[in-house]
Amino acid sequence: MTAFPFLRTAQWLLVLRVVIALYMVAHGVTRAAVGTVDDFGGFLTLKGFPFGTALAWSITLVEIAGGLLLASGRLVRPLAAVFVMQHAMGILLVHAPRGWFTVGHQSGGAEYSVLLLLCFLVVASTADAGRTDGSR
Repeated sequence: MTAFPFLRTAQWLLVLRVVIALYMVAHGVTRAAVGTVDDFGGFLTLKGFPFGTALAWSITLVEIAGGLLLASGRLVRPLAAVFVMQHAMGILLVHAPRGWFTVGHQSGGAEYSVLLLLCFLVVASTADAGRTDGSR
């Protein structure tokens, strides 16, 4: 049996990419399945974004389709950049005003979104980690 941490760095990076991509898929699918996309659109409109409902549906579809593409290893850097921006906006608009902690001392804070944002940056920065030809 292999010693802790059980996998090589490149393998853990693959696991990280797939897991955070599937988090995004689950986020979008859940929003669509429970029927809260229009509510999200209303929130965006209240925050001053034009075409809030259309924007909410676009974000939801990008979470689903983009998450699946990211999990498959396609468009890694552009999709990671989109998800970094999405999490940054979520932190600014929703989570930071609620504090740092997600649960416990506060509710709905920024800590989880900050962690995901950093994970997407790691995935983007190591997108070519498996290449051996030196190309980017």
